[in-house]
Amino acid sequence: MSGLDSLAYRLRPAAAEPEGALVLFHGRGADENDLFPLLDFLDPEGRRVAATPRAPLSLPPGGAHWYVVREIGFPDQETFDASYERASTWLAAFAEESGVPPEQTVLGGFSQGAVMTYALGLGRGRPRPAALIALSGFIPTVENFELDLSPSPPPVAIGHGTYDPVISVEWSRRAKQQLEQAGADVLYREYPLPHAIDPRYLSELASWLSGSLLSRIRASTAE
Repeated sequence: MSGLDSLAYRLRPAAAEPEGALVLFHGRGADENDLFPLLDFLDPEGRRVAATPRAPLSLPPGGAHWYVVREIGFPDQETFDASYERASTWLAAFAEESGVPPEQTVLGGFSQGAVMTYALGLGRGRPRPAALIALSGFIPTVENFELDLSPSPPPVAIGHGTYDPVISVEWSRRAKQQLEQAGADVLYREYPLPHAIDPRYLSELASWLSGSLLSRIRASTAE
């Protein structure tokens, strides 16, 4: 198995020649359809080619999973490593197929998808994305997995509900502190919700993506 066949996915083409790419990773027990509507919400003008991959694991209580949950903050190594490798392969093939390089691609996700976003965007040896969007997740600690936070990480948007009973907001607070200490530009928001996405923050993210971040991507293509 290789290339785009490494993960099932849904694709939303750009309206014209893409100015970048957007990839969103779903949470535990969902699938590639869960965050697909957010692609148009975050990129209403279709400036980016966008996609939502499906996690490779089928586990109780159903749906697709990126890794086995044993302890929050510490994904199961075997299943995490396997998904990390397959997602890395898929992203490389997606970049080749779309013609949009990793440095012009925004990675984002919710819950387990946010964990994979941090890993795929900041893992040692991984190409640097244009930016990261991490909603209700955490930076993973996994044996033999290392972060690379130097030079300065890409811009990161973090959002988390203060009443989250699944993944405590403290995890995002720690991520914010760690990333800011490494020199990252962090857009951070908390909202009075459980394990969910705040639509108001999505509106802010859409402006963030179409404003200064898109300008950064355009500048990189001109270099």
